[in-house]
Amino acid sequence: MENQQRQPWNKGKLVGQKAPLKLRDIWAIRIRLQLRHRTRDLALFNTAIDSKLRACDLVKLRVTDVAHGDQIASRTIVMQQKTHRPVQFEITESTKQSLRDWITVAGLRPDAYLFPSRVSTSPHLSTRQYARILHRWVAEIGLDGPAYGTHSMRRTKASLIYRRTKNLRAVQLLLGHAKLESTVRYLGIEVDDALEMAEQTEV
Repeated sequence: MENQQRQPWNKGKLVGQKAPLKLRDIWAIRIRLQLRHRTRDLALFNTAIDSKLRACDLVKLRVTDVAHGDQIASRTIVMQQKTHRPVQFEITESTKQSLRDWITVAGLRPDAYLFPSRVSTSPHLSTRQYARILHRWVAEIGLDGPAYGTHSMRRTKASLIYRRTKNLRAVQLLLGHAKLESTVRYLGIEVDDALEMAEQTEV
């Protein structure tokens, strides 16, 4: 009796790093959320883009991490759960406004989680809930859901900054990586840059 060929575990599945959003995707999602008055989602989306945080750190942000009284901070520092290293991020004007609107609408106290869960068993949004929300965002603008994940949000601004500046050290600091090699692997820039150079070289 012939041995049946075993199918590879990843057959039919999309594996590897999740794609970052492109600039046009960011604006497509942002405008859609604004037009539909989805205040919580807009604040979550903008904060995810600016902060470049892992999902586990993003969902545990508290109001005091981003606001001082009635004022939204321009920068803040968060201790990363995975590495136990502090990482600093900027809060742009559009993110400030969306956070201000969300905190007001939700009536959040200073010590409250910034994105509380609507499920009674969890005090804050879970990483699984966040992933489901993200998949809804990308699907609504016609992107392929499985190609994107919570790490897409972490990689998006970092990838844009690298493309504009080619400054790996800056991106390393923004992502809170201990080693530059981690940033290189995370962005996948060696392969991308090689392909870009190849595309620009005619023979």
